[in-house]
Amino acid sequence: MPPSRHGGGIDASDERTTATVLAVKTTTSDVSLPSVHVLRSVDGDVCVVIETSTGGPTILHWGAEIGNDPVGIAGALESPVPNGGLDAIAPMSIVPEAGSGYLGRPGIEGHRSDGRDWAPRFGPVTVTSEEDSITFASTDPHAGLALSTTMQMRDSGIVRIKSTLTNDGAADYQLNALRITVPLPARAQDTLTFAGRWTNEFLPQRALLGTGTLLVENRSGRTSHDRPPIAFVGTRSFTENTGEVWAAHLEWSGNASMSMQALPDGRRCMQIEELLLPGEVLLSQGQSYSTPWVALAHSSNGSNGTSRCFHRELRNDASAPTRPRPVTLNIWEAVYFDHELTTLLELADRSAKLGVERFVVDDGWFHGRRDDRAGLGDWWVDVSVWPDGLWPIVDHVVGLGMEFGLWFEPEMVNPNSDLYRTHPDWVLTDLRYEPVLGRHQLVLNVARPEVRAYLFDKISSLLTEYPIAYVKWDHNRSIVHGSSDGRAAVHAQTTAVYGLLDDLRAAHPGVEFETCASGGGRIDFGILRRTSRAWTSDCNDPLDRQRIQRGFSHVFPPEYMGAHIGGPVSHTTRRRHSLAFRAGTAFFGHLGIEWNVLNASPDQLDALALVIALHKQFRPILHAGTALRLDHPNPAVLAHGVVQANLREALFSYALVETPASLVVEPLQFAGLDDDLLYRVEVLPLVVEPSHPFPHQPAWFTEGITVRGRILRTVGLQPPIIDAESMLLLHLRAP
Repeated sequence: MPPSRHGGGIDASDERTTATVLAVKTTTSDVSLPSVHVLRSVDGDVCVVIETSTGGPTILHWGAEIGNDPVGIAGALESPVPNGGLDAIAPMSIVPEAGSGYLGRPGIEGHRSDGRDWAPRFGPVTVTSEEDSITFASTDPHAGLALSTTMQMRDSGIVRIKSTLTNDGAADYQLNALRITVPLPARAQDTLTFAGRWTNEFLPQRALLGTGTLLVENRSGRTSHDRPPIAFVGTRSFTENTGEVWAAHLEWSGNASMSMQALPDGRRCMQIEELLLPGEVLLSQGQSYSTPWVALAHSSNGSNGTSRCFHRELRNDASAPTRPRPVTLNIWEAVYFDHELTTLLELADRSAKLGVERFVVDDGWFHGRRDDRAGLGDWWVDVSVWPDGLWPIVDHVVGLGMEFGLWFEPEMVNPNSDLYRTHPDWVLTDLRYEPVLGRHQLVLNVARPEVRAYLFDKISSLLTEYPIAYVKWDHNRSIVHGSSDGRAAVHAQTTAVYGLLDDLRAAHPGVEFETCASGGGRIDFGILRRTSRAWTSDCNDPLDRQRIQRGFSHVFPPEYMGAHIGGPVSHTTRRRHSLAFRAGTAFFGHLGIEWNVLNASPDQLDALALVIALHKQFRPILHAGTALRLDHPNPAVLAHGVVQANLREALFSYALVETPASLVVEPLQFAGLDDDLLYRVEVLPLVVEPSHPFPHQPAWFTEGITVRGRILRTVGLQPPIIDAESMLLLHLRAP
């Protein structure tokens, strides 16, 4: 198992990699053989073979390494031609062509105003290789279109693909779709996608891929709570640690579509695209449209292997955090809109004593914002609440040795605001219709230069005036009827938000940004290459969070995962849970507190301070080690962990999320450890709380045990009996 890598990676400005990770082999010695190109990962685990003799680049193999010599692979995979069909099998190229006879969803959908050029066929391919990428380019002179596709093999093991369509013709070209298509082998039959809703994101959905199409489509204008652009396809009954898995993620924060298809001719594929709304991309002569990057991961050892690739990719990014993640206290669930200075100063004092490193003032600080019905868009300090500006709380927080953070929701505006009363035409909607409100707010058209300039000026001036180290950037509603001058404009909005964030980060390089959208509504690589934290969910209930965070971990590493210890009673579910369960659930992420600790008892405060101290102690492992999920036959058990890069130390969470059917739960089998090392296994007592007495518990529960890694993997460790909706934190260390 290779260690996680840090540093290097993508520069946000030009998206180039810093490592030489591309190996290309072009077979041209025998003219009877197709031109074949190979991309392989540095560690030799992943290999992609592309051939270019069929009019467009076609992926012949994406998966395990096949060796240094790909000669013969095209012939080995040549398909017979059955009766009752076309005389030749159309290739399933990366952008498959309807005009070549491909009968699945074509890679390009579009046309001229008179309906012409709707089924282009691109011919011969030219190949350009660089140290870190390979680009395939071709044209259709009849349709006046040019197509290029770029592929990268990253040092993370991720394969990235994007395509660009250019209009070389004199007339405008209406582009409706440009899809990336990647093949799947016949053995890829089980699918895993994610559903959910507000306060209950990243819920796994398993389905068998039979003949037909499984479609995951999002039209909310942001990544969404319910249909994130993530898909895993694997061999039958693949698990976290077994089976072969192919995974895809669209690096995009707007509308998206992903489909998994089993065609009648036996071929299988995934298609990934930005979902373009009608009329959204109209290309004039010389103009181009590029797809978002598609990130692909493959593993021969279950979904944990693909997750490791995704995690390494984000950790290698230029925007990745380079310092320990500060323990955060957010005041939202403590005071909501009640910004009474004396209370906030006391809350800051208590936070500092607990070991908190970042204090965040959430919603309610700006002009006219006494509830959620007014103020959005008026980004200046409300002098009726803060007559001396934010300086009293900022100076106090910084003086206590903590960073200061502030909440914004820049893309939104309340009708009850000075901004809307002055510029009602700045909203992203069709002004001919009554606008659809969401949470008493509308969406600003950030793609308008004057809107983007206004937002940059207001936010930048505050970041300049105050020592603000962190911005929580929220997006609390879906985009409905998102129009500019009557035309669909979600694509332009998404790219404009990226640009605004890029501008602010360039002007204020010391400020960290968090992506939040009513919790987990905008979490994807597109936004995370510009932010260093994601607010995973508005739900702090640890029972729901166990599942939410497990789903999140399939693509995103734990140090990006905002995870807060809420109060004894959840503000979203009204369930009551122990501090041990709340703290243990939040322990693995970017730890925070969202609880009015002024109401906590002395014992609770002592326990909370211990949790924070332990988190800081183990933070180097938690946020740099290999994160993985454990398989367990009992649906009441959820277990996951993080293993140090040298495999000598690990932390695992064992949670019982419901009452199990059996009186005694089956042994827990570990993963990611060194088979030959001896590990000392002990319970890490985050919070000591009374539990029900039992006649007998395993001796290791109180005394610890030393076990070889191979035993922990193959035989497992018998858990003690614990209450439902509780958990244990297990510390493993090789002496």
